[in-house]
Amino acid sequence: MGYSDQRFDVNLSILFTELPLLERPAAAAAAGFKAVELWWPWVETPTPERSELDALKQAIEDAGVQLVGLNFYAGQLPGPDRGALSIPGEESERFRANVDVAADFARSLGCTALNALYGNRVDGVDPAAQDELALENLVLAARAAHRVGAVLLVEALNAPESPHCPIVSAPKAVEIVDKVNEATGLGNAKFLMDLYHLSMNGEDLPRAIAAYADKTGHVQIADNPGRGAPGSGSLPLEDLLDQVRKAGYEGWIGLEYKPGDRPSHESFDWLPAGARG
Repeated sequence: MGYSDQRFDVNLSILFTELPLLERPAAAAAAGFKAVELWWPWVETPTPERSELDALKQAIEDAGVQLVGLNFYAGQLPGPDRGALSIPGEESERFRANVDVAADFARSLGCTALNALYGNRVDGVDPAAQDELALENLVLAARAAHRVGAVLLVEALNAPESPHCPIVSAPKAVEIVDKVNEATGLGNAKFLMDLYHLSMNGEDLPRAIAAYADKTGHVQIADNPGRGAPGSGSLPLEDLLDQVRKAGYEGWIGLEYKPGDRPSHESFDWLPAGARG
């Protein structure tokens, strides 16, 4: 096995960001990719104008790429917020306002994976109250995802970069997945296995892959240290992805790395052309 046996998509919220948003799908297609994913592109609003949604949809369709993953509104990402659904007040309200907007946009493009990021802990708020709010909002998101034929993804971030996020390990993320599935009875909540974040947390990656591949709905990668392209750090990503495949995961592998000081299209020299979707 190896990279040529995987299906890779490119995250247009971290790669090709040297280009305007509407030009990125075509750039990914020109680099040979057949699929893309996105963080919520409008960080300032959970409910953009219909014209903005339609323009992005048209750009993706015109490029001939498939949208395979989309984040619900998550505040300023990248940035200090890194999630909204567990933050009382305006942020959780913005998340709720976004749920159907994001789900309907995903359906319009055949996207079948929606990622809902937990929020940071808030000073002066009982963590249990935040977790109760989070579960309520995750249930709402899971039902919306189910309505459009999608899975709901729950991701673990990493403690060094997100010290106020309570979901910073694979076991904790899977615990949340199980709670959502128990609450909804739908079974469509899945783990988003980001090998970069798990490595930053110091987790035993082969053990995590073996333990949670059957609950995984999407996989993302970047090398460590540096969150760069495979080969820029020390993670044995080719071997780890072989383990992911052997453990039964057959879905997309999202490229969620920083291209460094070169144009994004030059950062794929490690990847065989035939593996780009």
